Amino acid sequence: MRWIIIPLGLCSALAACTSQPDGQLPGNAQDDQPFSAIAPDEVIRLVGTEPFWGGEITGNVLRWSTPENIDGQAISVERFAGRGGLSFSGSLEGAAIDIVVTPAPCSDGMSDRTYPFAVTVQKGEQQLNGCGWSDRQPFTGTE
Repeated sequence: MRWIIIPLGLCSALAACTSQPDGQLPGNAQDDQPFSAIAPDEVIRLVGTEPFWGGEITGNVLRWSTPENIDGQAISVERFAGRGGLSFSGSLEGAAIDIVVTPAPCSDGMSDRTYPFAVTVQKGEQQLNGCGWSDRQPFTGTE
């Protein structure tokens, strides 16, 4: 009997700590609207260092560039608006590529610019970090 009472007591205590009034979700989870700070018709530009890479997303097309391919390679991507940002998924050079753009001040570490978006890229097994800006939300600092 003792073994049953203790776990039930723990469950009740945990439920009391995590429950929210009126069935509300904790924190900012009540926001059920997709991210809308970057409109579907905006051009999003991406930049990263070590290694150097760049990208430009227009609609459902990503143009990915590197120092070895300055003109870049265009691929189709699928856009997903989550609660806290955007993601784009596609295939580049036979590997999956996923790009996540979230609102956060970002520095490329090499200029005096401050970008409005932090960018994380998963390209195959390689993870890259960088910054981004859009037509309506440009970077600040020197050109």
